[in-house]
Amino acid sequence: MIEAEGLSLDLGGRPVLRGIALAARPGQVTAIVGPNGSGKTTLLRALTGEIPARGRIALDGAAIGSIPGWRLAARRAVLPQSLRLAFPFTLAEVVAMGLAAGLAAGRPEVAEAALAEVDLAGRGAAPFQDLSGGEQARGHLARVRAQVWDPAPAGRASWLFLDEPVASLDIGHQLLVMGLVARFAARGGGAIAVMHDLNLTAMFADQVLLLDQGRILAAGPPAQVLTDGLLERAYRTPLRVNRTPPEGTVFLLPQAAAR
Repeated sequence: MIEAEGLSLDLGGRPVLRGIALAARPGQVTAIVGPNGSGKTTLLRALTGEIPARGRIALDGAAIGSIPGWRLAARRAVLPQSLRLAFPFTLAEVVAMGLAAGLAAGRPEVAEAALAEVDLAGRGAAPFQDLSGGEQARGHLARVRAQVWDPAPAGRASWLFLDEPVASLDIGHQLLVMGLVARFAARGGGAIAVMHDLNLTAMFADQVLLLDQGRILAAGPPAQVLTDGLLERAYRTPLRVNRTPPEGTVFLLPQAAAR
């Protein structure tokens, strides 16, 4: 489990996170949503230990700061919002970087399997810089998947931390990526993802954290958090939540709200 208590952080003298408390469990996809500037990416970076924050952050009860970096790399992989490469690597070499950091380092076949999982099978020899933006995004996802290939090695959950993993993707690949994340969780892993698309969040998240001005405004299953009142309060715009029969999956129609 990933836990945080009393998590607070200031940047440039301005409070960005304020007393955050959360628990993300294996077997679930936890989505962090909220308007621009609400603290989503900062929260993700704090949870991974990338930036220091006040309060407590723990992985399976152990403080993140007390776990050696190489052990953390074997348990969790991080996909940032954007990442640029300064050297002319091939796609296969980029994925191999993730593979080398994880428990599957001795299994070179994992790299190609990770590429196939993101619809890039057979593209390993391609220069990374020659790929489209969406292909590069999926290549980086293959890298982090190779790092934590087994969702639950020896019964201990691996974790994916993803910052806007579908932002540059077409709708087909958005669904492919979110399905990949959901299957990773269903097989015993855990996933925490910063999301902007509320409909994809409703479809794939088990738990939603709705942030507003550095605080958690609401937390729970999508149907409890993605409501007219809470979303209007956070996003400060009219939004209407609907449901599709017969499953009852929630979805939003901003066009209708604007009329």
